[in-house]
Amino acid sequence: MTGPSRLPPPLAGGGRVAILGSCVSRDLWRMAGAPTDDLLYISRTRLPSLFGARPAGLVLPEGPAPGLRPNPARALRTDLSKTGLDEIVRFRPDVVLLDFIDERFDLLAGEGAVVTASWELETSGWDALPPLMPLRRLDALGDADATLWRRALDALATLFTPGAPLSGARPVLHAATWAGALRTASGRTEALEPELEITPGRRAPREAHNARLARMHALARAAIPGLEVVKAPDSLIFSDPDHVWGLSPFHYVGDYYAEIWRQLGGR
Repeated sequence: MTGPSRLPPPLAGGGRVAILGSCVSRDLWRMAGAPTDDLLYISRTRLPSLFGARPAGLVLPEGPAPGLRPNPARALRTDLSKTGLDEIVRFRPDVVLLDFIDERFDLLAGEGAVVTASWELETSGWDALPPLMPLRRLDALGDADATLWRRALDALATLFTPGAPLSGARPVLHAATWAGALRTASGRTEALEPELEITPGRRAPREAHNARLARMHALARAAIPGLEVVKAPDSLIFSDPDHVWGLSPFHYVGDYYAEIWRQLGGR
């Protein structure tokens, strides 16, 4: 772990943890069998969407989103309703654990509104709701997306400054990246495909996204005061073909989660 010196690991003293990221961080608790009573999980919300305006006139259908399990449906509703930031602030976390894996999704933007063009949004069919139809799709690897992301990062950073809503929380970055190979339980390794289907019919190259993640991690280190970083060595960044969520460049082998949990001081 890198960051401010002479501090105990972020989770060593217990306390309340808000995850603003993806399953790569939420799975740390599942893999460790740790209690989640003091855990808040906000996912499928890109930073520009977290700080973006709700599309004008958007009224979400009542009841669960079609085709989604309860947790993904809740995440989608949070993203579209723009309640994620308020949830984090009200939770009064001792630690805010960030990861940028869900930043792989495109954005839908227009008239000041921004939403995450997630798999959940397309699966639910809610991307066809009239207030979302005029929004322009921004490629996650494009310049317009990068500009919005940097603005959102600056907004996030201000929340950790003295007197700001999250000034009492320790910001921690889980610097996760896409694996380039899988590793079986017997130790056999095999290269993964160089591209991943992000949403149906939309593929993206691993190398480009990992380069983008490296830029994001560097920008976060420079922008967020007191940011601590946990990162697994390259020797542990392998996908698990038997992962509970299926094979993916960011569904890792057990040793990966154990190492990040150790760096965090989890119990």
